[in-house]
Amino acid sequence: MMKAADSWTVAVRDQSGSIHLKKEQLTPLPRFLKIPLVRGVIALFQALSIGMRAIEFSAGKAYEEGEGETLSKGSIFVTILVSVLLSIGLFILLPLYATKLMGLLFEGIATSSLLFNLVDGLVRVMVFILYVVLIGLWKEMARIFMYHGAEHKVIHAYEEGRDLTVAGAREYSTRHPRCGTSFLMIVMVVSILVFSFIPQHWPFIYKFLSRIILIPLIAGSSFEFLKLSAKWQHNPLMRLMIMPGLLLQRLTTREPDDAQIEVALMALTEVLKLEEEHAR
Repeated sequence: MMKAADSWTVAVRDQSGSIHLKKEQLTPLPRFLKIPLVRGVIALFQALSIGMRAIEFSAGKAYEEGEGETLSKGSIFVTILVSVLLSIGLFILLPLYATKLMGLLFEGIATSSLLFNLVDGLVRVMVFILYVVLIGLWKEMARIFMYHGAEHKVIHAYEEGRDLTVAGAREYSTRHPRCGTSFLMIVMVVSILVFSFIPQHWPFIYKFLSRIILIPLIAGSSFEFLKLSAKWQHNPLMRLMIMPGLLLQRLTTREPDDAQIEVALMALTEVLKLEEEHAR
């Protein structure tokens, strides 16, 4: 899937080897929704909306049954709902509860908001890394990571002004500073800072709900840092700060084959055509 400023596309290769495309123009946003912090929250919800539509399309094309029937919208909705609930449980509830239990053993964790949220954040990072490692063992997910790497290669080729061909994209890295994986790493770091302001004496349920309520603020702040890191990626200090996210991409990207790069190239060339049409 490729997203530009005013449009997005998704390319899918079905089981017969044919490539299918879905492309859409985005509705222009009012100017007040483009201000810093707010635009990050809008980008998050926009990404979720586009992601759901892309999943619906790709699942229908990639896993068509023999009689031409596709996965139902209900099945896709249930899958997404379960994924969201699982994410909340694994990456918010589990680290918070584990940290609470550690606070029973270590008084400093129970009494210091800073230490409590630092431990909570470190547990969240470890749970996330373990989760990525485990799902990476699944054959189908490994292929998705290969497509993820293909996306990054063709974006690098485009940004470097190279010909948008398989050979032109092949030489580039599978890691990219504006990747969603890097964004998640930034989110986990920013969340430690934001959650440190939550009073330590609050009941467990308040701490849990406040973490969910503060997601927009964390997402907005993280989005601004991601844009800044992409702009200053060659600055030595910034390179050091974005290094954890790039290292994490070693787990979420794999070297793609030529057929996968071809799919990514088609998605990119189509979204560039849409952008040209919109600019006329």
